Amino acid sequence: MTQRVLITGANRGIGLAFCHHYLAQGAEVIACCRQPEQAEALLALAESHPHTLSLVGLDLAKPEQLSALCAFVQDQPLDLLISNAGVYGPKGIALGDYQAAPFDEIMQVNVLAPLLLVQALQPHLAPGAKVALLSSKMGSMTDNGSGGAYFYRASKAAVNAIGRSLAVDLAPQQVAVALLHPGWVKTEMGGAHALIDTDTSVQGMSQVIAELNLERSGQFYNYDGQTIGW
Repeated sequence: MTQRVLITGANRGIGLAFCHHYLAQGAEVIACCRQPEQAEALLALAESHPHTLSLVGLDLAKPEQLSALCAFVQDQPLDLLISNAGVYGPKGIALGDYQAAPFDEIMQVNVLAPLLLVQALQPHLAPGAKVALLSSKMGSMTDNGSGGAYFYRASKAAVNAIGRSLAVDLAPQQVAVALLHPGWVKTEMGGAHALIDTDTSVQGMSQVIAELNLERSGQFYNYDGQTIGW
């Protein structure tokens, strides 16, 4: 049976690499991003996979768009939901220079949006489906030895808490949840000095997802499968 996968933030970077990976595995992929009509790489991929890749416009800062996404999914169950979209916010801000303005947007996209996305799509998750929420080691209290990045760290710690609760609440539906750190990846967010490319990150995370089950649900994993301290 063909696996059905939904990916947010699919127009570039890790999200686009996830699309390539699962299409190569023979999956049917629903790729979501804010403006698919302007996503050149995603449009080119859709041309080469006309029967297995669908593009859906979705701005996660606008929860009212989730109803249209659910209507698109219809009654065809999802086997895998990857919540990949996220924002970092302003970089390089020193303590003493923070302003309130960016906080709401960062928390909206990185924390509230994944929760509302999973909530909206819960009725569409097949028994035994998997949910992967992309987090970051920067949300780890244990790993924080450098300080700073207050808003981004707070958002990723918060989405970790959401993922833990989702793992509990979705278990009766036989749905497993993983929080995934993709590594320091060479993307627009990660920058040119990052340590790994998107293919390495996605290959690792997809292996973690493949091995995910209810016993392993609700844990925080590095892309190489190692667990990360909260």
